Amino acid sequence: MQFASRSSHPASAFLNTVALLAIVAALILALAWQIVFKELPCPLCLLQRVAFVLAGVGLLLNLRFGASPAHYAMVIAAALAGIVVSARQLLLHQAPGDPGYGSTLLGLHFYTWALIAFLALIGYCAVMLALDRRSSDNSQPRRAGIVGGAIMWLFFLVVLANAASTTLECGFGACPDNPSTYQWLVPLLGD
Repeated sequence: MQFASRSSHPASAFLNTVALLAIVAALILALAWQIVFKELPCPLCLLQRVAFVLAGVGLLLNLRFGASPAHYAMVIAAALAGIVVSARQLLLHQAPGDPGYGSTLLGLHFYTWALIAFLALIGYCAVMLALDRRSSDNSQPRRAGIVGGAIMWLFFLVVLANAASTTLECGFGACPDNPSTYQWLVPLLGD
């Protein structure tokens, strides 16, 4: 893989790799939780996953072509969309006596963790834009290294797994508000 920008901060590639790895970990955790605990994600949960994927694409572009304000803008736009969706879900479940949707992890629901992660992504981009202020939008291909390349491929595989899971759950139509079964697996396996 031929990848390396000369104008970005020396730690930029490493930090973007770590940030992409964090997104991959969040997507893997959500998918594993869905499969292991048989908790199908609601439509808002799926939109949060999409926002994580779009943010991951921005970070992947930084790894592949070098740090660029346009790539960070993509991450910020995706994080803002994720904030809107996760805050909407958080506010939906603020009524007294409402236990929230789904299980909790370390005392917080996944949509609360997603909100925290999206806010952290915006903070991360602000810091990286300051560090990479000398970089331009004339990004050049750069060398991501073995670890960076492996994380990029892992990101692609996790995105494909999430897309397959969502297709099995919702088909090509609208997802149910409170899903209880995979729509495309019911005809094959029975209910």
